[in-house]
This record gives sequence, structure tokens and C-alpha cells, in this order.
Amino acid sequence: QVQLVESGGGLVQPGGSLRLSCAASGSIFSIYSMGWYRQAPGKARELVAAVRSGGSTTYADSVKGRFIISRDNAKNTVLLQMDSLKPEDTAVYYCNADLTSYSGTRGNYWGQGTQVTVSS
Repeated sequence: QVQLVESGGGLVQPGGSLRLSCAASGSIFSIYSMGWYRQAPGKARELVAAVRSGGSTTYADSVKGRFIISRDNAKNTVLLQMDSLKPEDTAVYYCNADLTSYSGTRGNYWGQGTQVTVSS
């Protein structure tokens, strides 16, 4: 079994900052990438940022220059530092991991989601 546990969401004013954290645990053999997706009401889930095992990163255009993703491979954790938050960043944020378990199965795993609300 693999679990992704997220923390760090909440309510923040426009221009403020939040940091999301996600820890993967369980029967993990190797993690290829970890990242964050978000889903706003009435919209499709979209990639926010991802980091691969080698350290390369991908960001959505809408968050470039404002969000930074980082990963601790030894602890199987991924952080998302979100600065200069805008109301349009409001969404449920989901942690994602592309990994292989000790059973040899490779798949995508998801956290339960954490709400981020940007409002004055």
C-alpha cells in the first residue's frame, strides 16, 4: 500500500504565501516524479508543478515565477512554495506521485487533496 499525505492548505489574502507539503509512504521501491495538481470548481484538474527524480521541474505557465517545487528524495516528500497568491489560485490541490511499488507495479498515486483559498 502507498499513501500520500498532504498538509499546508488554508485561507490566505491575495499576495500572500502558503507552503504545501506531501509525504509518500508505504511499499515504495522507486519514485520517478512527484508533483501537484489543482482543481477549481467546475474546472478540470490541471498540473501545477512537478519534479522528477533527477531534479528537473515543470511548471504551469500561470504559476511560473511565483511557485517553487522542491523534493527530498531521501524522505519521499515534495514541497510547493506558493508566493504572490492570486484569487485564481483558489482550488483543491492534490499531490501526485509516479512510482513503482515493491510488488513491481508502476502507477500514479494521489493524495486526498488540500483546499487553498485566496481571498480578501
